[in-house]
Amino acid sequence: MSAAAKKCVLGGQISNQLTVLNRPSGMPRPSYEPPSPPPYWSHCGHGTTPEDPIGCHGVHVPGHTACLAHLADADRDAYLAALAPGFDIDHRGTTFTDALLNDLLDALGDPATARPRIGSARFERATFQGHTRFESVIFQGDASFDLAVFQGKAWFGSAVFQGKAWFGSAIFQDQAGFRSATFERSAGFRSAVFECDAGFESAVFKGNAPFNSATFHGGTGFRSTMFQGHAGFRSAIFERGAWFNSATFQGDAWFWSATFQGSAEFESATFKHDASFESAIFRGDAGFGATFERDAGFGSATFQGSAGFGSTTFQGDAGFGSATFQGNVWFGSATFQGDASFEQAVFERLASLGPLICVGRVSFSGAVFSGPVTLSVAARRLECRRTRWSSTAEMRLRYATVDFSYAVFEYPLTITAEANPFLLPDGRPATEQALVGAPGATVRVASLRGVDAAHLVLADVDLSGCLFTGTVHLDQLRMEGACSFDKVPLRTHWRRWHPLQFTPRRTLAEEHHWRASQSTAGRSWNVAVFGAEHVGPAQLAPVYRALRKAFEDGKNEPGAADSYYGEMEMRRHDRTGTTRAERGLLHGYWLLSGYGLRASRAMGWLAAAMLVTIVLLMGFGLPKDSPKQEATGSVPLGGGKVTFEIDKADPQNPTGDRFTGERFDKALTVTLNSVVFRSSGQDLTTRGTYIEMFSRVTEPLLLGLAVLAVRNRVKR
Repeated sequence: MSAAAKKCVLGGQISNQLTVLNRPSGMPRPSYEPPSPPPYWSHCGHGTTPEDPIGCHGVHVPGHTACLAHLADADRDAYLAALAPGFDIDHRGTTFTDALLNDLLDALGDPATARPRIGSARFERATFQGHTRFESVIFQGDASFDLAVFQGKAWFGSAVFQGKAWFGSAIFQDQAGFRSATFERSAGFRSAVFECDAGFESAVFKGNAPFNSATFHGGTGFRSTMFQGHAGFRSAIFERGAWFNSATFQGDAWFWSATFQGSAEFESATFKHDASFESAIFRGDAGFGATFERDAGFGSATFQGSAGFGSTTFQGDAGFGSATFQGNVWFGSATFQGDASFEQAVFERLASLGPLICVGRVSFSGAVFSGPVTLSVAARRLECRRTRWSSTAEMRLRYATVDFSYAVFEYPLTITAEANPFLLPDGRPATEQALVGAPGATVRVASLRGVDAAHLVLADVDLSGCLFTGTVHLDQLRMEGACSFDKVPLRTHWRRWHPLQFTPRRTLAEEHHWRASQSTAGRSWNVAVFGAEHVGPAQLAPVYRALRKAFEDGKNEPGAADSYYGEMEMRRHDRTGTTRAERGLLHGYWLLSGYGLRASRAMGWLAAAMLVTIVLLMGFGLPKDSPKQEATGSVPLGGGKVTFEIDKADPQNPTGDRFTGERFDKALTVTLNSVVFRSSGQDLTTRGTYIEMFSRVTEPLLLGLAVLAVRNRVKR
């Protein structure tokens, strides 16, 4: 720039600054646009004015001091005539009309193919005033359109870019079409602005394709587009619809912080490598009936409209951590062959997630469901730690092991195990081939620690491995259908040379863990998994008590009986909250009748007591002979009333053979009458009297315990 030009520019800047400084209060700020910087190449300078000291930015045509647009007609004709197909051209900053561009392309036309063929093409900062037609043009070298302005329609359909193609910060003021274009190397559209519709349908990007920070004011079509390299749309803005239907991304696809203000459709799209939509914003509806062959990330993404992932296939891990779903959500028939994470995600409205098939782990830990939700999940593991449900919810599960530690249910939540495969909207069963080899479709609950179970309903789930310690309002838990618990070891164990066998009953997983940690435990008690908190009898007794209340409210008396047995067992083994005397009573209660729940044990003790009573009576209780009554009296001498005294001799202790059939019958009669608390009327020795008194106390008690145990096991 000349000194005079520099002085003009600086003077204008200083003058404007002074105007701003001296502007009275309340006066609107004057608009000011700094002059564009001069190009770094030798430029034409045509049309220079004091306001525009730079003039035309067009680069000099070789051998001339003017650009192609301002070249003399004769010189222009001579330049065009010298061109041939495959020549390099440099028209940076040049302004093209329709006619001028057509003349240039005609000069580069290949007679054999009737297609213009260009070597290297440089159109940085060029301005295309009319319709720009580069259709079917072959760019054999690099093609640069950085900062170019297309004032009319720009057509690059079926064009072939054999070198690199750059459209960085280019402005397309009208429609832009790259349908079926082929980019054999990198193609960059960073910060490009498309003010109208832009179409890249069926285009092929064989190299990387960065569209980072590009702005699409109109509809954008990438239907059936092939991205063989990495595709970057970081911070791109799509103000209207964006269609990527049937597009194929063979490299990484980056949509970090992209904004879709209209609808976004990726139906039938294929992502063969990693796909990232972290922090993307979808203001309109978003449809992803796509296939992700590697990892897919939607962390911190915001879906303000409906989000549809129906029939989507995630072959790698899928991450939706901290995503926000403000509209309706559908994951019907979605398949996850890796893990699926929805940790810290927020679902503000109705959500229908499923049928969702996942081979690995599905995590909703820390997620928030503000509206009603239906989760239909078939997965190997489901984690809902600290998940919050602010409305009614239903979880229909298959195969899953579920962890609900510290989850919050503000409204009723139902967890149901589905026996049959889920049905799709069209009535067909969902395909579960991805879960072939899984250990049955049983749903196992791993933990309810820290949960308020007042609104929780469990139906047909396996609770054999569930951790209950720390559950609030466990007594209000509702269990429907066949909810199963763990069992005690059934086979006989040996402890210090004597056999040990447990009677069948429902047990908690935490009791298994506690017994397995004892030095005298058998080998069949389940050991706690790594990281599980160990609890003792003092913590387990209240859990059994609350479960007993829950079973009783559900009219499940056998379940209540098993919970009562477990509570008594924990109290008997508790050395911190149970006194020694109470433990002794409980031990005797357990020994005699299994806390009034083991009829066979009580009947066994009753039979033993009766047998001992019979033996003692035969040996010591029955007299040698039954004493006979004797009447004695005297007759007065003068006659009169005779008075008799009737007496009976004391029973004599037996001698000789005491164990005879006759004595057995008498002893059995006495014993049977003692069982029903009746006196037999049999003459007994002194020791026999005490034996009968003892049997009349113990044997009816044992009979009562046996009857009570039978009742507790059979009533409903």
